[in-house]
Amino acid sequence: MVRRRRNRLAFQGPDSTRMIQLLQRLFTWWNGATLGALWDVWRRGAFVGADEQGNRYYEERRASLEGRKRRYVIYAGLAEASRVPPNWHGWLHHTIADPPTVTPLKRQKWEQDHQPNWTGTLRAYRPKGSLARGGVRAAAASDYQAWTPDEGAQK
Repeated sequence: MVRRRRNRLAFQGPDSTRMIQLLQRLFTWWNGATLGALWDVWRRGAFVGADEQGNRYYEERRASLEGRKRRYVIYAGLAEASRVPPNWHGWLHHTIADPPTVTPLKRQKWEQDHQPNWTGTLRAYRPKGSLARGGVRAAAASDYQAWTPDEGAQK
């Protein structure tokens, strides 16, 4: 007896994962870099270094028309700009001349470890009184009275 299964992908098996990864590389920029971006960086850029999260950093071999070399980051996984550490961020934006692989920045006492950007997720920060938190905002306890147009005309 032959059983039929519903909702199966058209390609399954050992090569299906590779096919899906290839399609993601071709058409989605948020899962890392597209094949076009990788080709462009490979053709023009030189590898400079990588950070602890696996992001790779490149710099153009020749200066562009603006007179300075462009700098690139290829994200490891989801393309989230908040995942770039401060020292690499400074280098990417030409604030720091040498990359952190050459002259690493000294970590300050007040610096904290990286926290991901949770905006738009269930882990997003919700202050007291936020409707998303389910809290109730405290009533105003001041002598404030809202202005109305009728009161202003009588005086």
